Amino acid sequence: MANVEIAEVNKFAELAHQWWDQQGVFKPLHQLNPIRLNYIDSRALLKGKQVLDVGCGGGILSESMAQRGAHVMGIDMADKSLQVAQLHALEAGAQVSYRCIAVEALAAEMPEQFDVVTCMEMLEHVPDPSSVVRACAALVKPGGQLFFSTLNRNAKAYLMAVVGAEYVLNLLPKGTHDYSKFIKPSELASWLRQSGLELQHQTGVTYDPFSKQYKLTTDTNVNYMLHAVKED
Repeated sequence: MANVEIAEVNKFAELAHQWWDQQGVFKPLHQLNPIRLNYIDSRALLKGKQVLDVGCGGGILSESMAQRGAHVMGIDMADKSLQVAQLHALEAGAQVSYRCIAVEALAAEMPEQFDVVTCMEMLEHVPDPSSVVRACAALVKPGGQLFFSTLNRNAKAYLMAVVGAEYVLNLLPKGTHDYSKFIKPSELASWLRQSGLELQHQTGVTYDPFSKQYKLTTDTNVNYMLHAVKED
């Protein structure tokens, strides 16, 4: 439990019943999911792969990767969210297994067992994100692929992701993000290198409030995703 922010776990646990309400508080994740899914699938070719989704929440990404033919395990520390994920997977006929376990504990139990590891919008919610990166690196097979997404730390990110998304547009519940925990791409890239990972690609993700759609962009000043590969 050393690398778990209990307040963060409780915050998402209280919202667990809304995970699959596409017009509720998790609407942005539902809107963002196709972009993330296509980015991951285009670079990792998910079909037939053993995939781990770290910080899976209610299973939005986990389930969609399973629908692309991947064998998916989702892990999270919010048990209520996992209960919702399991129920929805059962109703949807999606083959996903879920476990309530810290990624560091799973890394000790199942080293180098996965072809692909995803960790989306989770690093900014833990006390030591570099520990999560190391654990993800330990879990993926040599030559395997990893995907991370998080929020940059700068004035634009604060204005867009906190002030704009939480207080102006009401896209997210107030208090969803702690700006001090945002992560610069250079910091994340450094943790990747220290964990034996090689950065392959990075892309920004932007939201257009007029079209109400997300799209990939070269601008990584707010939301961004990184693709890395574990060295053989």
